[in-house]
Amino acid sequence: MTATPPSSSRPNRIETLLPPETALACETAGVAKAGRDVIALLVLGLLAGAFIALGAVFMTVVLTGAGGLPWGVARLLAGVAFSLGLVLVIVGGAELFTGDSLMIVACASRRITVGALLRAWSLVYAGNIVGAVGTAALVFLSGQYEFAGGAVGKTALAVASSKAALPTVQLFFLAVLCNVLVCLAVWMSFGARSVADKVLVIVPPIAAFVAAGFEHSIANMYLLPYALAIKAWAGAEFWTVIGQNASQYSGLTVASALHNIIVATLGNLLGGSLMVGAIYWFVYLRRRPREGEPNQGR
Repeated sequence: MTATPPSSSRPNRIETLLPPETALACETAGVAKAGRDVIALLVLGLLAGAFIALGAVFMTVVLTGAGGLPWGVARLLAGVAFSLGLVLVIVGGAELFTGDSLMIVACASRRITVGALLRAWSLVYAGNIVGAVGTAALVFLSGQYEFAGGAVGKTALAVASSKAALPTVQLFFLAVLCNVLVCLAVWMSFGARSVADKVLVIVPPIAAFVAAGFEHSIANMYLLPYALAIKAWAGAEFWTVIGQNASQYSGLTVASALHNIIVATLGNLLGGSLMVGAIYWFVYLRRRPREGEPNQGR
């Protein structure tokens, strides 16, 4: 998710990039991503899926026992915790499908072909699935869902059940809104010059989408399989401790999980590529400034 920013007329400055320069940095990053080999894209995608899953693990723990807080405050804290995932992706270096929606900028500028764009998206998405689902398996096998007297697992089941129950149209638009915020976080990170800058621009949009209840397809690739594993394989002692049984989560099925992930993926793609990437391309890159013409970005 990182790129070398373009040169500017102020080569020694330390401030953030202007918006037109950020657009160029995003375009350059898209070209670099499209040029990566299959193995690199798959592995970087796997890492991003795992990183987002770790953010979701943190979010689930923070939500556990937060019922005494006002609803909005609990959601805000969960969002701040979840932002760990995108911080790891951006700062650690990985390829996240939702953030890579911004590759549309390089495609619109004809720096990469549609085929190269779809190739990169497909490989990164596949890697994200493996990373997120693999992390769900590891976390389940660790028995972490039994922590706090089973409250962590109960929270995971509640979160996943609410997602599985979302109607298609509502889910789609929640996903559109989600990736608008995710891609704005990624976009701003292109203009940031230091690790601290990147963290500061990432956390607010990510915390906002979680607090607002928007839907992130890659996060759901962890949350839904993890809850399904708890439902299917948690021992009788777990259900006794939390005072529930698996039949209370009848709406949480493999089919409902796949429905959520597919619809959320489509919404995420629309929100990120068209409502962020395409709009910024139209404003800043559809007509390149003539040589010597100053940028008017602020």
